[in-house]
Amino acid sequence: MQDHGTEVTAAGIARLAGVGRAAVSNWRRRHADFPKPVGGTETSPSFALADVEAWLRAQGKLAEVPPRERVWQQLVGHPEGPAAALVHAGCALLLVHDRPTLWLEASAGSDERLADLLPAALDQVLDARFGPGPERAVTTPAGPRLLPSAPLLRGAAELAAGSGARNAYEFLLGRHLDANPRQYTLTPDPLADLMAELAGPARTVLDPACGTGSLLRAAAATARPGQELYGQDPGQELYGQDSDPALAALTALRLALSTDAAVRIAAGDSLRADARPGLRADAALCHPPFNERNWGHDELAYDPRWEYGFPARTESELAWVQHALARVRDGGTVVVLMPPAAASRRSGRRVRADLLRRGALRAVIALPAGAAPPYNLPLHLWVLRRPERAPAQPGLLLADTGQFAGEGRGGPDWRSVRETVLDAWSAFDRTGRLDERPGAARCLPVIELLDDDVDLAPARHLPPPGATGDTGRLTEVRERLDETLRLTAELTPEPPSAKSAAPRRPLTTVGELARGGALTLRTGTNGGHARVPLLTDHDVLTGTGPSGTLPEGDEEPVLTEPGDVVVPVLGGGSVARVIDDATAGAALGRNLVLLRPDPAALDPWFLAGFLRGTANHRRASSHASTATRLDVRRLQLPRLPLDAQRGYGDRFRALDEFERALRLAGRLGEQLVRGMYDGLTDGTVAPG
Repeated sequence: MQDHGTEVTAAGIARLAGVGRAAVSNWRRRHADFPKPVGGTETSPSFALADVEAWLRAQGKLAEVPPRERVWQQLVGHPEGPAAALVHAGCALLLVHDRPTLWLEASAGSDERLADLLPAALDQVLDARFGPGPERAVTTPAGPRLLPSAPLLRGAAELAAGSGARNAYEFLLGRHLDANPRQYTLTPDPLADLMAELAGPARTVLDPACGTGSLLRAAAATARPGQELYGQDPGQELYGQDSDPALAALTALRLALSTDAAVRIAAGDSLRADARPGLRADAALCHPPFNERNWGHDELAYDPRWEYGFPARTESELAWVQHALARVRDGGTVVVLMPPAAASRRSGRRVRADLLRRGALRAVIALPAGAAPPYNLPLHLWVLRRPERAPAQPGLLLADTGQFAGEGRGGPDWRSVRETVLDAWSAFDRTGRLDERPGAARCLPVIELLDDDVDLAPARHLPPPGATGDTGRLTEVRERLDETLRLTAELTPEPPSAKSAAPRRPLTTVGELARGGALTLRTGTNGGHARVPLLTDHDVLTGTGPSGTLPEGDEEPVLTEPGDVVVPVLGGGSVARVIDDATAGAALGRNLVLLRPDPAALDPWFLAGFLRGTANHRRASSHASTATRLDVRRLQLPRLPLDAQRGYGDRFRALDEFERALRLAGRLGEQLVRGMYDGLTDGTVAPG
């Protein structure tokens, strides 16, 4: 069998052989029979995978490659590109999942036979899962297109035999999404689950901008009353549409493999070319594109979907809201993720006012910053319901969960967000009323919102926290600050005396220790394929946990271990951090150097402490016009036996604990000051 046209880069060859990229470069220079490039560029050539494997096997250099890695290399090297290859693999996995006998019959024999027989078998399973007709997103690939994919399809089936078709496809799709972060806007799973729970159990669900299908998958996992198993309702129907045809096909296959529901996904722009204008779903979920000017304003001026007013050109999100409302039945629920500006922009006040008057808009919920991209904004959830009749005394639920924002990029406290939102919504949805929950939620009569601005931002209308609760929190912060300050007093090191000054001793450098095997020196990478948090230089400088995300790349990431010493090389600060159990396992980010000492030769705290010396850093630093760069190999430390190193190490560890306590005291002090300002200004704390 041949890998028809599948190509692999130098980084892929390194993974296949279990070596670094430098070794592949050496092979190309030293071996005249090394395969010649068949594509790519001069600086990043690609090679035929079959030729590379044959050469590696002949040289005895072919490592035992995990099947997942081999299939991934076949996918990224496919001549039609990874998206098309992933559609072919998804079709084959769906056949393996739904009709395994048909797959076994088609795959027996040569690749040519597989390509000839597979389209007829795929027709049966695709028609059964997506329905017949030209509007479906997944079309049956023709035999000639399947021939280059034959090795990939066999590899995907091999993966499915070990982990199941669904897990095999989720791995390949997830890796593809991670490799193209700017191409796709993802809805985080906790947010998708919250939106599905707000909508409630539904037999027919629509997502008019379905993207990767996270919202529809979450809706399929929300059981209806009496249904015990999530995602196992063959009577449920999932409708979606996306303007990217390739993404629509990938999403349809993802949903078909993860649920027994009928999947009806179409390609196209829902606003300009709605694939199902007659649909009346039980619920609609939507994470629309934000701030689009070219959404169809000019050609859709007289569209019947604008029941609540024609959206302005700058109000594309209100167009999506009305589209979703027009595609649900009377009483159907709509949950839309919105930018915070949509709640207060003057250009949208008339539409907002009509949504309120007619009782369609039921809740506006402010999420913490970091809930979804763009992560710097506290996005909103709008919960709407298509009116069956005009409410007697309409009210709007306003909720704010900004207090549950996480530090750095760790994300919000989703458990608290979910409990707060669902508790307030369920109480409001049952009775149309809600007792005020200071600082968290309240129900406001619509008449109070219908002013000149129709500003629906929850923070503008929620009362401040009650005095008792606020005072209690301030008391708790003050007690923690007192305790931390006492701890800093206990940890304060005694001043050194002249008599106890250490004698002069012979010095060595980090470079000499690395050459002698006393430590290993590694540098951070620009990317990798491991799904782990990233330790950034900012994290090391501020003493926080890993806050970054490892971008997809060809290099193997460097993973931290307990006892490693990490040093930033830019910025000019004298900082070195010893990795503990909480930080271990993170990938090493750019502009960081990792030192892994041999425990039989070097104490990590001794090493880190001497690396932090100011004079040491001055000697090892070079200065450019705009930055200072540290040459870690030139950093010095004394030659001492291990017992003497540990004495220094204990002292440096105590200093590190003192430094951490000071940082905590600073953060608590800021909280206390901010809380006192807030309490004095909003009246919950008396001046006395």
